[in-house]
Order: sequence, then C-alpha cells, then structure tokens
Amino acid sequence: MAYTILVADDEPAIRTMLEVILSADGHEIIAVQDGKSALEYLQAHTPDAMLLDVKMPFMTGFEICSRVKRIKRLKNTPVLLLTGLDDDQTRDQAKMVGADDLVHKPVSGKHLRGRVMQLIDSRRSGVV
Repeated sequence: MAYTILVADDEPAIRTMLEVILSADGHEIIAVQDGKSALEYLQAHTPDAMLLDVKMPFMTGFEICSRVKRIKRLKNTPVLLLTGLDDDQTRDQAKMVGADDLVHKPVSGKHLRGRVMQLIDSRRSGVV
C-alpha cells in the first residue's frame, strides 16, 4: 500500500535522497525545505508519516513534532526525526516532544523504509 510521507530537510541532496529511498515503495513524497513550509503543508493535509530534520531554518524538527503531537488530527501520525547527532540530549529531547523514532545520518535506506512502514502499519492496526 502506498502512503503519503512528508519529508522536511533543509539540505537539497538529503531531501532528494530521502525522496528516492521512500518512493521506491511507491509512496507519495511531499518534500519541503524547512519547518515553516512543513507547517504550511500540514495546515491542509494529513500525511501518513513525517520525516523531519532536527536542524532546519525557521523551525526545528523538535518544534514541529511538538506542535503536531498537540493537534488532534495529526497527533497519531508517526514522526521520525532525522539527525546527525547521536547524544543523550538529542534522544531525550526527541522523547520529550513525542517523536516516534530518531533516525541517525547517514541513513540506511533499507532500515529507514522498514521503520517507516512499521510505524505506519502499527498506527493503522491500532498498535502503538
């Protein structure tokens, strides 16, 4: 089954790479360059999952996730935060804002695709 996945990352090469990886399974990828654009898209759309870079201009992935998890229509949408940081502070902040997973750069395509599908499928089947 194909899903709609919002990808927000300020690096064009990473956006393109994520789009290629996730579209390999037939998913529709909505790629935006920053947190502000992500929120603008989310005002009128409900994706099946979100992959948000932690460090972006205007608004971080943490801030977007925190907002999304407080909106009834979006709160059950899986949010994966993408980061180059692998430290306790980043992991703690991801948990605090309600992220469903933290994905570390460099990204393994197979792992990412599997994790996205697992999170979407578990939400659809009512298992959280």
